[in-house]
Amino acid sequence: MPTGHRWWLRGQRPPGLCDKRFASAYILAAVRPATGEDFALVLPRVCTQATNRFLADFAATILPDTHAVLVLDGTGWHDLRSVTVPPNLTLVPLPPYSPELNPVERVWLYLRECYLSHPLLADYEAVVEACCRAWNALAAETGRIKTFCAYSYLEQISS
Repeated sequence: MPTGHRWWLRGQRPPGLCDKRFASAYILAAVRPATGEDFALVLPRVCTQATNRFLADFAATILPDTHAVLVLDGTGWHDLRSVTVPPNLTLVPLPPYSPELNPVERVWLYLRECYLSHPLLADYEAVVEACCRAWNALAAETGRIKTFCAYSYLEQISS
């Protein structure tokens, strides 16, 4: 395993193991800010097909006679013109360059900081397992998702 320098204290970059492989898995998730309920899939790539799969699987978990609204950013695979939206979902795109309005951005930051930063993983299956473990650990932290997603504008529209 090659070595590289790690980010550490200001002015210090000690040597450490450096993984030069590139294997990624992506967590697609929906959270309900009012309750902290969550739904997530770990997928091998992000694209329109992955978004369609996520939306279909998520829509299947929604109770009959219930309609869900998903707030999402403007990434290319969320393009409303190309995804298939199930009838019990409405997608609300955020304005461009406004990640501060997306409640789940704080969830991603927390997952990266607490669970997914700097692990040395053996292979792709280990990457997927790390993502699943991270999401399940977050979901098990009572009230954590609800706290991260407590945006005042959402409280105003969901009451």
